[in-house]
Amino acid sequence: MAMPLFHGSIVALITPMTHGEVNYEELKNLVEHHVQAGTHAIVSVGTTGESTTLSIDENVKVIKKTVEFADDRIPIIAGTGSNATSEAVTMTKLLANSGVAGCLSVVPYYNKPTQEGMYQHYKAIAESTDLPQILYNVPGRTGSDLKPETIGRLSKIENIVGVKEATGDLSRLPLIKELAGEDFIFLSGDDATGLASMKLGGQGVISVTNNVAAADMAKMCELALAGKFEEAEAINQRLNALHHDLFVEANPIPVKWAAYKLGLVSEPNLRLPLTTLSEEAQPKVLAALKQAGLIA
Repeated sequence: MAMPLFHGSIVALITPMTHGEVNYEELKNLVEHHVQAGTHAIVSVGTTGESTTLSIDENVKVIKKTVEFADDRIPIIAGTGSNATSEAVTMTKLLANSGVAGCLSVVPYYNKPTQEGMYQHYKAIAESTDLPQILYNVPGRTGSDLKPETIGRLSKIENIVGVKEATGDLSRLPLIKELAGEDFIFLSGDDATGLASMKLGGQGVISVTNNVAAADMAKMCELALAGKFEEAEAINQRLNALHHDLFVEANPIPVKWAAYKLGLVSEPNLRLPLTTLSEEAQPKVLAALKQAGLIA
């Protein structure tokens, strides 16, 4: 069976910063790193890319630069979500001819819309563009849960092609497949259950771990998609501590620090209100990097 455009190991890419400003030279290096490591796609300015503290202009510039640096070698998915439907539509329209392969749009956060509100939100975004749209459900951050029944309804809109499910609840996968159809793309947004979701028919993982273990994540997902679950599990076991401990403080605090320790970025800094990984948490992330075989 042919793979959908969005599959395998998709990195939720960090946005490198120097003295609080986006470092485009380091962004270029990160994109190149993922192309060489075999990462299957990049999400630019999602949650891990600090979308909420970048201005709309910065969001658009980072995404367009990521597309430029990728140079058609790897699909770029733009993080275009907002808790205001009008802003999400604006962001999506600004990327109309940018070369992005699709958009990832998070459930509106803080407002706590009803299921009907979420349906109308995504319908309005989808109708504003021809770009493929991926829904993004992460109740732990948004305060709202996009129910499988609503995902099923939304799947009937032609350019809504998939969902990133970050609940970690594997019982939802077969239900979503049943309601949305087998062609609807299911991507895990939870590294800890990513492989398990692929065993159940998911097509890949939008991964935080991938930032620091790109080649391993790519290999694991390729093995899983080929049905070689035992070999995939061996890699997953080695990465298991990272899957958990990169969330010891709010993402992307730990992963940015881990990327800094591996020399992938020159600073571990984030924009306020996020602060650098605490001294208490650093040994835990370091131990996870060692268990993964990424650091001596």
